Amino acid sequence: MGNNYDIILIGLVAVFLILRLRSVLGKRTGNERPPARDPFTPPAPPTATPRVGDRGDAPANQGNDNVVPLPTANAPAPAPRPSPATSGPGGIRATVLPTATTGVAAIRAADPGFEPIGFTGGARAAFTAIVEAFAKGDTAALRPLLDGPTFASFEAAIRGRIERKEKAETTLIGFGASDVSAAELQGTNAIVTVRFVSEQINVLRNAEGQIIDGNPNEVQKVIDLWTFRRDAKSSDPNWLLIKTESEG
Repeated sequence: MGNNYDIILIGLVAVFLILRLRSVLGKRTGNERPPARDPFTPPAPPTATPRVGDRGDAPANQGNDNVVPLPTANAPAPAPRPSPATSGPGGIRATVLPTATTGVAAIRAADPGFEPIGFTGGARAAFTAIVEAFAKGDTAALRPLLDGPTFASFEAAIRGRIERKEKAETTLIGFGASDVSAAELQGTNAIVTVRFVSEQINVLRNAEGQIIDGNPNEVQKVIDLWTFRRDAKSSDPNWLLIKTESEG
């Protein structure tokens, strides 16, 4: 009998607990709000929208500023106006200036693969290589990057430093801009001028190591105009530096 009373007591306790839970939790009616999203589950990404320039019906002055509007070969050149800037690594500005838009269109008509903003990235790499090679007097590194007359000029300057036993030290800190400032097509030759704005430290020392020009503790803003040439009909993708000058 004792065991029977125990079983009955346990059953009553179980029924009591079920009733209590039912009164606290209630019953599902189908109208409850869905549970909150798991805080560790990222929300679904928003629906992508096309960039300006991806679609012909997109507004002209909204959206991504990295699209540079360039005239097509069959369309008349637009009135000169600044092109939207793009930012490369480190926030380097690269634009097609109004003075270059017509020439860029002509080059693209002859070579549809020409991308002026992409070109400025290669031009910065060439600028860095040429400036460093010139400071070191490395004519072997300079030769494939320059045309004949330009190489002869660089080589003569290096030879003069060697004869005077001078040593040049150049540290290229970085670029502020590399804008296409001029462009033209001469026959099959594409000619593009890039306006480089860079920060450099330049020092020239004599044979005793004394500074005769520059300051190792001074960063200078340098503006250069470098002109490159390439045969637009050639399978060789390389451009050669044909002219350098400083602005100002």
